[in-house]
Amino acid sequence: MDPVKIGLVGYGFGGRYFHAPLISAAPECEFVGVVTTSAERRELVASEHPTAAAFDSLEDLAAAGAEAVSISTPAATHSELTDRASSLGLSVVCDKPFALDPPAARRSVELAAARGVTLSPYQNRRWDSDFLTVRGLVDDGTLGEVRRFESRFERYAPDNGPGESGGGTLLDFGAHLVDQALVLLGPVESVYAEARTRESGLDDDVFVALSHVNGAISHLWGSWSQYAVGPRFRVTGTDGSLVITTGDTQEEALVAGENPATIDVWGEEAASDLDRIFTAGGSEPVELARGAWDTYYPAFARAVRGEGAPPVQAADAVATADVLEAARVGVATGSTVRPGVAS
Repeated sequence: MDPVKIGLVGYGFGGRYFHAPLISAAPECEFVGVVTTSAERRELVASEHPTAAAFDSLEDLAAAGAEAVSISTPAATHSELTDRASSLGLSVVCDKPFALDPPAARRSVELAAARGVTLSPYQNRRWDSDFLTVRGLVDDGTLGEVRRFESRFERYAPDNGPGESGGGTLLDFGAHLVDQALVLLGPVESVYAEARTRESGLDDDVFVALSHVNGAISHLWGSWSQYAVGPRFRVTGTDGSLVITTGDTQEEALVAGENPATIDVWGEEAASDLDRIFTAGGSEPVELARGAWDTYYPAFARAVRGEGAPPVQAADAVATADVLEAARVGVATGSTVRPGVAS
């Protein structure tokens, strides 16, 4: 297939490290350039991707022949840029949070469908080595029927955090935590949430409890100020429990300047005796699956060409937005909220 000509809006941390290297490393994509008006970031683009151009606007990118675009800008701009791109006939990858609220998410999905373009939320954490390991062991029945799913994105970096551009910890970490829970255990019928307000006015130390339609419970934590970081996952089923402490390192590799084209086996994690399955008969170590962020953009490009489904369905972003909005309302009111009712 002819490579899909794809551009990028924004060259901050996410655009520079999460999108540009993966787009440029995918044979199915042709990285045509970046929309940014920052002189400093234009210099970075020219240095790090010499064949990519710099554009002043989405309109200029489209006029240069782009077929698709990836949006990696502050959270409050995602919906407006996604909708502008769809209106220009561009297929779109939108970083998380996909939208600040469910109505905006629904409008974007409906507009993309009306314009006949591919729209895919950038839920790259579905292809983390740790989560792929969880999915594999749940899908093959090793744990039996899953009763409780515990998931954490916790760090001690109180001066970093998502800030205004990320919309707070609930929308930032929460977008991935909720998406993974929905992928693993399906729809949610009720949401309970807690959060602490940081000095910046944004939320942190987030805890969200989801009651899934199938009877399972998800407990999700997100924090930038946790001294004692908990295990990445603990999953309990009728036949055993899985504990994964080793976190995925694809982000660290990209920030260090590596990409799937420069590493022989991308996404491979070192073995750890802390990653184990526990049953009534004892415990044994678990080998983590290979992380696969490198599969997202090839799948997106094939979808643009009509050769497969998007890596993440646009409707999934609406489901996640409904749960996050229910959590926001729950934090404000101290109540348990049904997704969809809050929006």
